[in-house]
Amino acid sequence: MTTDVKDTSLSVEDKGSRGTAGSRSKKPPSRLPWWKRMWRDRTVLLLALPGMAVIVVFQYLALGGNVIAFQDFQPYLGISKSLWVGFENFQILVSGDPEFLNALRNTLIITALQTVIVFPAPIILALILHSLVSNKVRQVVQSVLYLPHFLSWVIVVAVFQQMLGGAGLLNNFLRANGWDPIDIIGNADVFYALITSQVIWKDTGWATILFLAVLAGIDKSLYEAASMDGATRWHQTWHVTLPGMRPIIIMLFILKLGDSLSVGFEQLILQQDAVGAGVAQVLDTYVYNNGVVGGYWGVSAAVGLVKGVVGLILVLMANKIAHMFGEEGVYKA
Repeated sequence: MTTDVKDTSLSVEDKGSRGTAGSRSKKPPSRLPWWKRMWRDRTVLLLALPGMAVIVVFQYLALGGNVIAFQDFQPYLGISKSLWVGFENFQILVSGDPEFLNALRNTLIITALQTVIVFPAPIILALILHSLVSNKVRQVVQSVLYLPHFLSWVIVVAVFQQMLGGAGLLNNFLRANGWDPIDIIGNADVFYALITSQVIWKDTGWATILFLAVLAGIDKSLYEAASMDGATRWHQTWHVTLPGMRPIIIMLFILKLGDSLSVGFEQLILQQDAVGAGVAQVLDTYVYNNGVVGGYWGVSAAVGLVKGVVGLILVLMANKIAHMFGEEGVYKA
């Protein structure tokens, strides 16, 4: 009896060991070849094809046009027959040209304002909307805040002129009550504040979409645990909400740095005549006024190329710093 029991136990162990070994020896399913995966996802790829074509033609193929930054480009000669001048067009960056320095100064000021004031605005608004208890009220408020994003800058500037212009509602009200009108639209001293308020009014509501999606994905049990530990609403926001939003905030901030020297061409060109180029001339309008209008194609292309290179360097540096602090950033190294 004892021998039989031992034999049975041994056989069971052998079977178990063979079963374990057999299960371990199973290979993971092989990945399909790329052409099979493309055929499998052919419908999605076909739907994405028009968008991909637009990006390739207007974003990647257009990069070849930067070659005119090294030429004395003449439109009637074309790229192939225009004279090569090397880095001569880039001398404007170091020659101290007053018009260029003014455009650079205005660009940096507006960039700083948009980074400090405009960028945090949708974060704060998303936190306020997320704190609303009623979903119906939240949906109504969101719908109202989203609407300005779908208006063109032509309409937005016209609305502000109708409200704050010399013959606008505000000044008509002041005149009707015996007060002096206030010059806001044509006042260079308040122009930076004006364009900052326009950007906030137009795009802040739409920019909350990503942050609200992140807030909806934060585990509710974290708030319950913090509340049981005696954390107030402010402590919950600081220790639970903001850490949950940190990855998307860092990623969007890095992307913002890449586009930091592009501060709104259409918005500024529409209001440049009202306040003058002294405060409304930025790098984008400088490229337009000197290239398309003035005919200095090579110089304008050189300025635009340097602006793009600086944006790329800022993105790479910011992403590297994010990795140093343990964040994923825009891409992984």
